[in-house]
Amino acid sequence: MFEVIEIESKNREEMISITDKVSEIIRKAKIKEGICVIYVPHTTAGVTINEDADPSVKKDILNHLSKIIPYNESYSHIEGNADAHIKASIIGSSVNVIISNGELLLGRWQGIFFCEFDGPRRRKIYLKIL
Repeated sequence: MFEVIEIESKNREEMISITDKVSEIIRKAKIKEGICVIYVPHTTAGVTINEDADPSVKKDILNHLSKIIPYNESYSHIEGNADAHIKASIIGSSVNVIISNGELLLGRWQGIFFCEFDGPRRRKIYLKIL
């Protein structure tokens, strides 16, 4: 099974929870057991799993990524978004989540986040359920 989630970021950098959207797709498809591959086909965005209970975690992640990979640096890439490419490489473009009993097998506080590093933009997220 293959699905596409379309998302629109509002800021240059943000982490957007997509857990509910992914869960809804799995529920509607009536998938009981399997693996969900979540893949972001963009070079300046990524996907990660982290705490989704306290919004300060997202803020801390973005703030510290910006400290170690600043926007205004003397990069060779002339488009002005080299920091976004580096951040996307560090975060990664895909995650795999086990599906068990029709639910994503995430930890109690975990959520799945689309990570925007060069927004605002309209983006796609691909789901492949095996």
